[in-house]
Amino acid sequence: MREREPVVVTGLGVVSPLGTGVDRLWENLLAGRSGVGPITRFDTRDFEVRIGAEVKDFNPQDWMDRKEVRRRDRFTQFFTAATQMALQDAGLESKELDPARVGLAVGTGIGGMETLYEQILVLLEKGPQRVSPFLVPMMIANMAAGQVAIDFGFTGPNATYVTACASSAHAVGEGMRMIQLGLADVVIAGGSEAAFVPITIAGFTSMKALSTRNDEPEKASRPFDAQRDGFVLGEGAAVLILERLSFAKARGARIRAELAGYGMTADAYHITQPAPRGAGGAAAMRLAMADAGLGPRDIQYINAHATSTPVGDVAETQAIHDVFGDHARELMVSSTKSMTGHLLGAAGALEAAITVLTLEHQVVPPTINYEVPDPECDLDYVPNRARPAQVEAALTNSFGFGGQNACLVFKRWRG
Repeated sequence: MREREPVVVTGLGVVSPLGTGVDRLWENLLAGRSGVGPITRFDTRDFEVRIGAEVKDFNPQDWMDRKEVRRRDRFTQFFTAATQMALQDAGLESKELDPARVGLAVGTGIGGMETLYEQILVLLEKGPQRVSPFLVPMMIANMAAGQVAIDFGFTGPNATYVTACASSAHAVGEGMRMIQLGLADVVIAGGSEAAFVPITIAGFTSMKALSTRNDEPEKASRPFDAQRDGFVLGEGAAVLILERLSFAKARGARIRAELAGYGMTADAYHITQPAPRGAGGAAAMRLAMADAGLGPRDIQYINAHATSTPVGDVAETQAIHDVFGDHARELMVSSTKSMTGHLLGAAGALEAAITVLTLEHQVVPPTINYEVPDPECDLDYVPNRARPAQVEAALTNSFGFGGQNACLVFKRWRG
């Protein structure tokens, strides 16, 4: 079997509740700031849950003209901006690229939810003749990837992954596979989500998934803490530019990290609950490390999926114990969802970008709001303060409803 050429990360772009742009995100992560506050995108007075992690500093006209803004759902607007940032960060100009050798791998859990909700209201209030002809091309999940390909003329492999909260982690891993299979030299990999509409909050509230800590929004997302009571909805996008190593070197690219391993599994257990002891997530972690050629003791940090739910955080902790054995006590494990909220289908890509930044800067972001230890969550969660540390290899987990699991392994790039 032919030896695989390494796949490296050369660019990052983010739109997040902690800021638009990598520098603003990283600064706020290290400061332990929360991006959670009152929901402003609709009237929540009749809702049990009135808080979320919204993107606050995004102006779509900074990234596209007014006509395109009107024709793109918010999730596509986010992805468009994140892609432009990532390509610029990578020093890639589209005119330098063979368009047939550039691919897209994009994840989203819900797609154009704002457009769908708005047009259902139009249908009910004004009748079917008033529904926008742009409804379908704005709401379908693959349109973020489709629009970016159109923007730049990229004609390489193009696929969208919808696996709930694992969607964009799957996209990043499948982007790596595109390169390893020789289908592309460069892949724009990531995800986007924008689901702040009443039906989303109502649905998650009905299933008791969301935190109801409305009076203390900054403290609502508290992974691993004994007083956690559910996740906080977030929104945003993240893009990683993946390249074949020889291609990146030939153009003199700055390499941020190596994407070394990818594992995916299914729980085949329950529509929302993890398998006992997080068995499916544990299997994905083992596969990702094997894919990277690493053992448990080669990993120093895990960016956990941990969403601040009572059951999920315990299951992930148990899975880490089962995979890493005695080394689990030596690992640093943090959940940056404590600050960003849960971006659903975009979470995996955002946390992959954060893991790359961790390796690059050699600082581990904290789990904030960790105040009351839970006896069932007994690892080093880097509580409340960022920590300088030597991290040579790190793992990031993403687990989705339906029991779909994805794990990525990144290695520090030393050239």
